[in-house]
Amino acid sequence: MSDMATEHSRREAWLMAARPHTLPAAAAPVVVGTGLAVHEGLFAALPALAAFVGAALIQIGTNFANDYYDAVKGVDTDERKGFTRVTQSGLIAPESVKRAMYATFALAILVGVYLVYVGGLPILVVGLASVASGIAYAGGPYPLGSHGLGDLFVFVFFGVVAVMGTFYVQAASVMAGAFPMGIPEGTVTLAAFVASLPVAAISTDILVVNNVRDLETDREADKKTLAVLVGYRASRAEFVGLLALSYIVPFWFWLAQGFSPAVLLPLVTLPYAASVARTVLTDSSGEALNPALERTGKLLAGHSVLFALGLIA
Repeated sequence: MSDMATEHSRREAWLMAARPHTLPAAAAPVVVGTGLAVHEGLFAALPALAAFVGAALIQIGTNFANDYYDAVKGVDTDERKGFTRVTQSGLIAPESVKRAMYATFALAILVGVYLVYVGGLPILVVGLASVASGIAYAGGPYPLGSHGLGDLFVFVFFGVVAVMGTFYVQAASVMAGAFPMGIPEGTVTLAAFVASLPVAAISTDILVVNNVRDLETDREADKKTLAVLVGYRASRAEFVGLLALSYIVPFWFWLAQGFSPAVLLPLVTLPYAASVARTVLTDSSGEALNPALERTGKLLAGHSVLFALGLIA
């Protein structure tokens, strides 16, 4: 193989490890949090951009961590149905993936320095907890993803914390001085929490599809995901229940908060969501659920963009 072909293969392998199809889970909370900030007259471009870059780096770092730790702990094997893992398959050396994980999280912390300057002590605590949880998802003495806590981790950190944090740093930059020690009034609101729920729900559904697909191989590897603990039926019920939550929330903003009916724009994605759900409810093969995983990511992106536009309107 020529040097050019080898370099091309290495770039492809690193792209595979970063899992770009998961990046909607990083962008979606920033889009929704910014939409609410615009509605409240609190939009701040630089904190919003920094929030996105930080979220994307944490997502990629978590992907590297998952790839590395699942390989070295023997969770990933040749029998897995999912996308190729670069560590387990030998495409990239384990130590290289580990170094990339730490480097990515270090960059996230570097971006976080600016966000801490804007948001103060609360963002420092949230940011460090997010990085630590990203590593602990698959690594450490008690991996969250291997003890049935992965769904909760994604719901909280890639949903609630990410949306509310995006809104918070913009509101704090407009309403408070640099490095507030407490939580400035008006920066943590009920509306921000409720707005985070659709993102949290569909982001978690991405993990549900992944875990339903891998249920048998995870069980054999003694990786106790929530899907392994509760089985196919309950996992599929979880998927549908989370989808339902994501479509109920816009009605709360319209009926209880007096937002424009435009906030119901995410309903446009319902047929697409129903199509994805049909696959998840009827199939467990990698051939069916790998595309369903990507489609759930696209659903998250579409729902979030439309929801943000509705909040702005």
